[in-house]
Amino acid sequence: MNKDTFKREINDKVRLIDQALDNYLFNSAAIPETLHHAMRYSVFAGGKRLRPVLLLASAEAVGGDAVLLLPAASAFEMVHTYSLIHDDLPAMDNDDFRRGQPTNHKVFGEAMAILAGDGLLTEAFGLITECCVSGNISPETVVTVIKELSQAAGPFGMIGGQVVDIHSENQSIDKDVLEYIHSHKTGALFKACVRAGAIMGRGSAEQLAALTRYAENLGLAFQITDDVLDVEGDSGKLGKTVGSDERLKKATYPSLYGLEESKKLAADAVDRALKALDMFDREADLLRCIARYLLEREN
Repeated sequence: MNKDTFKREINDKVRLIDQALDNYLFNSAAIPETLHHAMRYSVFAGGKRLRPVLLLASAEAVGGDAVLLLPAASAFEMVHTYSLIHDDLPAMDNDDFRRGQPTNHKVFGEAMAILAGDGLLTEAFGLITECCVSGNISPETVVTVIKELSQAAGPFGMIGGQVVDIHSENQSIDKDVLEYIHSHKTGALFKACVRAGAIMGRGSAEQLAALTRYAENLGLAFQITDDVLDVEGDSGKLGKTVGSDERLKKATYPSLYGLEESKKLAADAVDRALKALDMFDREADLLRCIARYLLEREN
C-alpha cells in the first residue's frame, strides 16, 4: 500500500467514524445544553481517530465487516476523549491546549469538564450494545468486547497507569515502572481496540493472538514517539504545548534512555509489530502502514 492509498484509506475511515459520532452524540441543544456542548467540543476538536481506525482495520484483517462495528469504534473514541479531558485537568497535567484548541476545562470550567468526561465514558458502554442491533454480532460477543474495554479503561488499565504516572512525578524510577505506566496508561486501550475488532470480526484464536502482539508493540511505539515529540516536537503541529513532561518532572523514555536510544526502541517495537502480522496477507496492509507511520508522525 503506497502513501496515497494509505491516506485515502485512513481518511475514508475517519469520515465514517466522524459521521457515526455525530449521529450517536446528542446535539448541543439537548438538555442540559452545556454538558452536551462540552462533550461534543472535545470529541470534535480534531484528533487522528487512530484507536477507532485500528478497531475497524483489525476487523477487516480477519475478514469482518467494518461498517457493522461503527458503534463500537465510536465508543472507544469516546473513552479516549474522556481520558484526554480528565488528563488535561489542573489536578492532572494542567494543560491549556489540546489538539490546537483550549482544553475543555478552560472553556467550560473544571466541574463541567469532569462531567463531560464522565458522560462520554458512561455513554460508550451503552453504545457498544448497538452492535447487536444488526443481528450479525451476537450479544455474547458484545459482552466480551465490553469486558475488554472495561479492563482497558479501569484500574488495571488506563486509570492504573495514570495513578502510577502521578506517583512517579519527581521520582527516579526504573524501566520496569516506566513500561508499566505506558503499557497501562496508553497501551491498554490500543490493545483493546485491536482485540475488539478481531473478536467482533470473528477472527480465529491464532489471528487474535497475532493481532494482540501487534497491538502491544504498536502501543509501546506510539508512547515512545509521543515522549520524543514532547521533547523535540513542534507545538503548532502537535496542537499542545511541548515540554509538559519535563515541566511536571515525569518519567519518560527520553529522560531514562536519551533521545537517540528512545528512537531506536520505537523502531524496534514497530519491527516487532510488523512481524506479528506475518500470518496475514494484504488484508492487514492498513495495520502495517499505521505501524510505519508512527516513526514519521509529527503530531
